[in-house]
Amino acid sequence: MPLDAIQFRATLGRFASGVTILTMRDRDGADHGMTATSFSSLSLDPPLILVCVNQAAAMFEALAQAQHVAVNILSAEQQGVAQAFALKDADRFGGFSFQRGIGDVPVLVGALAHLECEVHARHKAGDHTIIVGLVQAASASEAGDPLIYYRGGYRRLRS
Repeated sequence: MPLDAIQFRATLGRFASGVTILTMRDRDGADHGMTATSFSSLSLDPPLILVCVNQAAAMFEALAQAQHVAVNILSAEQQGVAQAFALKDADRFGGFSFQRGIGDVPVLVGALAHLECEVHARHKAGDHTIIVGLVQAASASEAGDPLIYYRGGYRRLRS
C-alpha cells in the first residue's frame, strides 16, 4: 500500500527545525529570498551546507541559477521576517535591513547567524532540488534564541 501523503507530512512535522531565509541575486542583479526550514550542515572539511528547495517555489528559478547564496538563521524575534519571506509576490526586502555579502547577496541584519556560500552542487530529488553550498564566510551572534518551526507553526525555545 502506498504511503499516504497527508500522514507522511504530519509525521515529518514532528521534527522541529530552525528557520532560515535563503537570499541570492539573479543574473540581472535583482534580490531574491525565501523562507526555508530544510537546511542542514553537511561537512566540516570542506565546509558544506545543504538546503532543499521545492521546484514549484516562486524563488526556485533564481536559486537554480544563483552562483552565491546566503543562509540567514533567524532569531525568535524574526517571526515576521520569516512570514514576509514566505508570502508570494511580497516586497521581501522593502521593510528589512540587510548588508551585501559575498557575491553581492543580501545578508539580513539581526539574524542569529549567517552562512555565505558559493553554490557547489545541485541534485534533483523528487519534487525538490538539493543545493549544496561551499561556505566561504560565517558569522554568529552570541545573543538570542532561534526561531523554530514545528507541526506547521513557529515556536520558541522554552528554558
